[in-house]
Amino acid sequence: MRKVLFVLVIVLLMRIAGAQTRTTASDFQLTKITKNLISTPQFTYTGAEQYQSNQRDRWLEVEAEFAAGPEFTDELTFKYFILLDGTLLAGEVTHSNIAAGRENRSVMYVSPRTLARFNNNRPVTQTAVQNIAVQIVQQGAIKGELSLLRAPAQWYVAMPKVTGFVLNKNETPFAPLFWDRYEQIKSR
Repeated sequence: MRKVLFVLVIVLLMRIAGAQTRTTASDFQLTKITKNLISTPQFTYTGAEQYQSNQRDRWLEVEAEFAAGPEFTDELTFKYFILLDGTLLAGEVTHSNIAAGRENRSVMYVSPRTLARFNNNRPVTQTAVQNIAVQIVQQGAIKGELSLLRAPAQWYVAMPKVTGFVLNKNETPFAPLFWDRYEQIKSR
């Protein structure tokens, strides 16, 4: 009886240890990348002259959905790589205070003028964006990666990158919108 009980305890401890290893091995996982061409939001205010933005101009919105295992994570950096008409645009955003969950989101934007510049002043369509990759980085280590279209891992590494044109939400007119949809952006 003691031997059977001892074996059961050992098996139970092995299962618990295995479950803990599996949980920590994949703390973060990118599950979906979505791209949209959207117009500039319109706001009404008083106290100054009103200006209308050109509603034909489109922003590229890239949303990354991810799962987080730990109850709370202090900080995660998301690196975005957007291949637009042969030019690789790169940008990153650092999120803070990330709660566990399967439907966490990060978002980045490319302005209408940047799209026109790197699309040779042609009208931007969904097909102008050739591919997108997103990485989750924690303390310098890559914790997850996903591409919009099927491609070899880190397909963008050997390509020259153009930085400064992929903007986080706080750097765009979308800043006051959707506070409860996206993870908090770390202040610089």
